[in-house]
Amino acid sequence: MRISARADYAVRAALQLAAAREAEPLKAEAIADAQDIPHKFLEGILNDMRRGGLVVSQRGGNGGYRLAKPAESISIADVVRIVDGPLVSVRGVRPPELSYTGPAESLLPLWVALRANVRQILEGVSLADVASAELPVRVSDLAEDPASWTNP
Repeated sequence: MRISARADYAVRAALQLAAAREAEPLKAEAIADAQDIPHKFLEGILNDMRRGGLVVSQRGGNGGYRLAKPAESISIADVVRIVDGPLVSVRGVRPPELSYTGPAESLLPLWVALRANVRQILEGVSLADVASAELPVRVSDLAEDPASWTNP
């Protein structure tokens, strides 16, 4: 699985908003500066997140962006899907829509299992979890395994 720059920036921007909590809305420039995200690129991401219902925007001198709902109810998967579409696809197609024959037949359950694992992780972690540095035990356990940090 590849996490695009767009998805990485979107999650980081959402985390900046989650950390702000009920404070005044954050301006796009402030988010961009805090997370070292190109401002123009971030504007497009925030617009996608607004259209997707994850953030709301407020105009005016005190305007900016804030989360549309509590950070506890927004998963990392929600953010990634809004800006990048399905979490796992093969050649741009979702695994259940694929079919293989012959020796490649068992590829389909492999892709489906991969998608299930990615979903379990990303749907099981909220913005609040990451912003508070309190990841679920399953995620922490995986990250603490030294083998997780090596590149084969």
